[in-house]
Amino acid sequence: MTVIFLTGDVMTGRAIDQLLPHPGDPTLRESFVTDARSYIALAEQTNGPIPAPIDFAWPWGEALDIVDQFAPDVRVLNLETSITAGSEFAPGKAVHYRMHPDNIGCLAAIRPDVCALANNHILDFGYQGLTDTLRTLEDVGIQSAGAGLDAERAERPAVVGHVVVASCGMGSSGVPHAWAATGRRPGVAYVADLTDRSANTLAERVLAVKGAGDVAVVSVHWGSNWGYDVDSAQIHFAHRLIDAGIDVVHGHSSHHPRPIEVYRGRLIMYGCGDTIDDYEGIATYEAFRHDLRLLYFASIDNESGAALRMVPMRMRRMRLERAPDGDAEWLRASVTAMSRRFGTRVDTAADGVLTVHAA
Repeated sequence: MTVIFLTGDVMTGRAIDQLLPHPGDPTLRESFVTDARSYIALAEQTNGPIPAPIDFAWPWGEALDIVDQFAPDVRVLNLETSITAGSEFAPGKAVHYRMHPDNIGCLAAIRPDVCALANNHILDFGYQGLTDTLRTLEDVGIQSAGAGLDAERAERPAVVGHVVVASCGMGSSGVPHAWAATGRRPGVAYVADLTDRSANTLAERVLAVKGAGDVAVVSVHWGSNWGYDVDSAQIHFAHRLIDAGIDVVHGHSSHHPRPIEVYRGRLIMYGCGDTIDDYEGIATYEAFRHDLRLLYFASIDNESGAALRMVPMRMRRMRLERAPDGDAEWLRASVTAMSRRFGTRVDTAADGVLTVHAA
């Protein structure tokens, strides 16, 4: 049995970066906000003072002990922040995320094995920002997948023990096509469409390095930010990956959880929501309860199939804490309702952990 910890979007830039011990330049180029510290003020207006400077572990809060209790064999984060002190704002983007390299301890605190980088913020500060990100992760022993100095390195899966992790991004999540890595240009592992051909190419890339008994994960940044619907083409693409031999499809981009499917005994998470961000106090799309999060623990056995356990969390004062019972039940009921079309049921165990069952 292999246990993998998977996150939604981890965004340690803007306000998080400003709260950490080594804040970078707070300058932003957003329509209404030009200083990242403005997001700290919004959060404090909502839930009270934050004891800045926070230590590196603060944003993870109670999640640190929870993850350790599950003792995952591999930890995979979707890192949606450029790690750089650079100021080369990518043109044509409404939002840019960067964390100063000296704050890398914030990521290291959760002890990730792999950061998936193929998303719509990893080049927010240009090629230099990407280079800084890759170097900073490498310096602390964190593997990356989904972005690199050329296409071969961007598309190369990361291997941790018996787990193979590939990362890719799609235009539907806001990844610009111009960010696609080529033979001579840095960038992300970009998937241009949802055709069988693209799914087969992606799967073959992973299976080429998957050994007997290994577990294969495809981490894919796709879809819109809000809404519970999953496009039929996404479903077909995910099914094709499983049919080809992938064990877990780890989807993300939406700012809240999306449906979960157990297909042929394997896991498909169409959207894992956010895990760490600075959206606290931003009044928008309240019906989706953006303050609530899930920690995902996938257990894969090559003979008995896969299981998924999830721990309900909420973000308060820029820190993850265990969600109260009422909020946890709201999450359980929401995931059950949105996943009903896939025959998925979510129950609550005695310890409050949510467990996924296939019909």
